[in-house]
Amino acid sequence: MTSSSHLEQLAEIELQKEEEEDEEERRRGPDPSSLPAGGPSGLDSSHPYYDVARHGIIQVSGDDKYGRKLIVFSSCCLPPSHQLNHRRLLEYLKFTLDQYVEMDYILVYFHYGLRSSNKPSLKWLREAYGEFDRKYKKNLKSLYVVHPTNFIRIVWNIFKPLISHKFGRKLTYVNYLAELRDHLNYEQLVVPPDVLRHDEKLRAAQKGGPPPSVKTPPPRPPLPTQQFGVSLHYIREKNREDIVPLVIRQTVSYLMDEGLRTEGIFRRSARVQLIKDVQKLYNLGKPVDFERFGDVHVPAVILKTFLRELPEPLLTFRVYNAVRDLLDVESSLRVSSCKQIVESLPEHNFIITKFLLSFLHTVSQQSIVNKMSASNLACVFGVNLVWPRHGSISLGALTPINIFTEILIEHFHAVFGSRCPPAQLSRLKRFTDSQTSQSL
Repeated sequence: MTSSSHLEQLAEIELQKEEEEDEEERRRGPDPSSLPAGGPSGLDSSHPYYDVARHGIIQVSGDDKYGRKLIVFSSCCLPPSHQLNHRRLLEYLKFTLDQYVEMDYILVYFHYGLRSSNKPSLKWLREAYGEFDRKYKKNLKSLYVVHPTNFIRIVWNIFKPLISHKFGRKLTYVNYLAELRDHLNYEQLVVPPDVLRHDEKLRAAQKGGPPPSVKTPPPRPPLPTQQFGVSLHYIREKNREDIVPLVIRQTVSYLMDEGLRTEGIFRRSARVQLIKDVQKLYNLGKPVDFERFGDVHVPAVILKTFLRELPEPLLTFRVYNAVRDLLDVESSLRVSSCKQIVESLPEHNFIITKFLLSFLHTVSQQSIVNKMSASNLACVFGVNLVWPRHGSISLGALTPINIFTEILIEHFHAVFGSRCPPAQLSRLKRFTDSQTSQSL
């Protein structure tokens, strides 16, 4: 049997080989100083782990298609070891995960860029794995290792005696970035430029040249009954009688009856295939009966999925900058500032937002039982209500988005009290009253 120390030596040899190959490639490639720098933009220097967070090693990239939080670790962002306290790195990783481990989440590890000069020691890795107890492991649904090398496989063998079979099944090796599209919402990932360039190099080298281009058929026009992946305007045009989209109405109605006292509601995912089946039913205009699934988390995930698949967020692209700048507003003025942002929404978006936030406020009122306070709900829903027109949500924007959403939920009556003209309010009241009577 190969000893652990021998495996460690093999790992070091493999890593040195990889470094030599990368160095040769860099000599032929562009000057690194001319390339865009990494790191999260807009990060506040008052962040408790600013010394680590500023490098952009760990990023939270919103949710995947099924409501699971995406957390990314990028080796290429690791500075030389003498410039980074790896104990602090471990504490920061736990600090980040602590905000999400009560809900299902996914880890994406970009291996490219790990070198002898910046890699944590194997002793550090052992300590890290030892400190990640069950609370971190139980809700980790998948660990994707992107661009694995022999070094990774050797290290995995070193750790095999420590890793449970159940945890081992969560590991997936991903050779090319394109493969990630089969597993998660690739557009929400924060992929460092170095990793993108490395992926292009690998694909070009595949079979001696660039892979043949695959002609994708033009997208089919949406069905008249389509609910997912189409705009609110499209849904309204096809369903003139529905002020609030069918998916939101039905999920909220069911959850009002069955989900308010469910601990961790909106934190859990559901079977991926089941979610796809429900989406298909909605898109085909067929009835959906949540009772037959026997799982309150199905409508919860469907609601989040609907919001996330809107081409433009419910709160529209134009409010993103105002929300991102919320931290610059004095604390005592933030509620009125949020009210102004919400009042700037188009009428249709405002009505739907008011309906949804009224429900989330009700959920938060049951937080003693369901453990979903306004703050917890904001962590789940914030990234599903507002995002930028281009690119992903930066780490620096995540905090103001969550604060903004928490204010909308906690101070619902102050924020939404007086926006609609009487005719609109009357229409909304009739609608919500009808939903209440149907649920009764």
